[in-house]
Amino acid sequence: MMLESLPIAFLFFLCALILPVLPRGPVRGVVLLIVPVVAAFLVYNLPLGNLVQVEFFGFTLDLMRVDKLSRIFALIFCIAAFLGNLYAWHVKDVVQQVAALLYAGAAVGAVFAGDLITLFFYWEGTAISSVFLIWARRTEGAFYTGMRYLVIQIGSGVILLAGVILNYADTGSIAFEHMELGTPATWLIFIAFGIKCAFPLLHNWLQDSYPAATVTGTVILSAFTTKLAVYSLARGFAGTEILIYIGAVMTLFPIFYAVIENDLRRVLAYSLNNQLGFMVVGIGIGTELALNGTAAHAFAHILYKALLFMSVGAVLFRTGTAKGSELGGLYKTMPLTMIFCVVGAASISAFPLFSGFVTKSLILSAAAKEHYYIIWGILLFASAGVFHHSGIKIPYFAFFAHDSGLRPKEAPWHMLWAMGLASFLCIAIGVYPAPLYALLPFEVSYDAYTTTHVITQLQLLFFSALAFTVLMRTGIYPPELKSVNLDFDWTYRRLLPRLLAWISKPVGALFQWVDAFKTGTMKGLILYLYNVFGPRGRTSQFWPTGAMVLWIAILLGVTLLVNYAS
Repeated sequence: MMLESLPIAFLFFLCALILPVLPRGPVRGVVLLIVPVVAAFLVYNLPLGNLVQVEFFGFTLDLMRVDKLSRIFALIFCIAAFLGNLYAWHVKDVVQQVAALLYAGAAVGAVFAGDLITLFFYWEGTAISSVFLIWARRTEGAFYTGMRYLVIQIGSGVILLAGVILNYADTGSIAFEHMELGTPATWLIFIAFGIKCAFPLLHNWLQDSYPAATVTGTVILSAFTTKLAVYSLARGFAGTEILIYIGAVMTLFPIFYAVIENDLRRVLAYSLNNQLGFMVVGIGIGTELALNGTAAHAFAHILYKALLFMSVGAVLFRTGTAKGSELGGLYKTMPLTMIFCVVGAASISAFPLFSGFVTKSLILSAAAKEHYYIIWGILLFASAGVFHHSGIKIPYFAFFAHDSGLRPKEAPWHMLWAMGLASFLCIAIGVYPAPLYALLPFEVSYDAYTTTHVITQLQLLFFSALAFTVLMRTGIYPPELKSVNLDFDWTYRRLLPRLLAWISKPVGALFQWVDAFKTGTMKGLILYLYNVFGPRGRTSQFWPTGAMVLWIAILLGVTLLVNYAS
């Protein structure tokens, strides 16, 4: 009963407070693993309902609104925290360890928030705590990247707060429940969610920041922020049709950037954007089948995306690079990491018997069932693109392709254990999805392994692999080159500063001229008045002081008479 009355997030926060006083080494590592395990056990066994309410400046805050939607997201967040902390067992940096606990705790707290004020506090908590995983790299580039990330994430929270205030003014309620677009308040909340979900043109913070974090920080970052936004959209804007088209665009544009990108962690960041698009489409459709697909795909995605980031991170940890042009042939000395990477690649590509297949097909079936046939076709095309840039490109250029001559040691044991557990879950969900389906928000009556589903997906994967092979053999496929690819962030990182610098020159010159004109004019006026009315001026020569005093007395008398009369 005591645990039920305590928000699960506080368990993470409490351990984050005591962690710095614990001795470095295994003790801290064990605490970092125990916390998410205990939290997951509590989450799984929590009863449904509003379990914790507090009064805050006249508002009733729901700190623990437990239903099936919040439970599945909180559960996968706890699993992701465990895997991320196991993967980071070797890290002795207390800043990263505390940040990881606070970040996971804030994410778990946010999905249990039953009101918009509580959501705001946790929303900003995820932003402030996660930036330290970027700054922990302790390079100048990481510092500036972290600052950009923090500005965007805090900005999202400020927009959310403005929406909450306007929504309270409109409705008199702070409840976090389903909303309809149509008022400034709901649009502001929608945009705040969209920034964190990396909507098109608002997405570059993701590709900018995730590859800039530490090896372990990137794994942890990939789990929480964007999926918290997915949860928030599912909670607040399910069935909002515009999300279908936003999600469709999200699935498409990252494919082309991922294909030409050389940094494999940036490839995965673009791939993450692509996968978010599937979830956003499911939220936009808004049916029970679609929302089940969104929740299930978010669950599976956190696992296989973490697995892919862990495998590429292990390569970076051992070789010092994640550039496709500098890797290759690593299967010879890192065979286990290679196998785990292939499992992650098969999962994200939705191969039958892997997790992506049994979750993504829910969304595709929902799109077809609601007669969104064009969207269904876009999602199929995007699925083929995922197989290209994540299913083939990542393992191929990291572990096969040309022989780079690098012969690093296999990943450390704790990294292998983390990747092994994630791989096991990816396969287990794909082979037997019933336990996952039982956790979904709505009752599930769905069989992913129909003949039509399996054959359609295998055909898609086969022809996608054939296309990749032909493109590679003919030399048409973009080679891995040391290059910088321009994305929309170029507009505000390069174009706008240069445009402002170009505009500032004539504008600055104009202001200088105006200032000089004003200064010269005022000086001339003051000098003129001094020459006319000053002690040595012309007026003083024929207007004696007594006359001036008399006129002042007359004016004062007139003023008093006017005031008295009124």
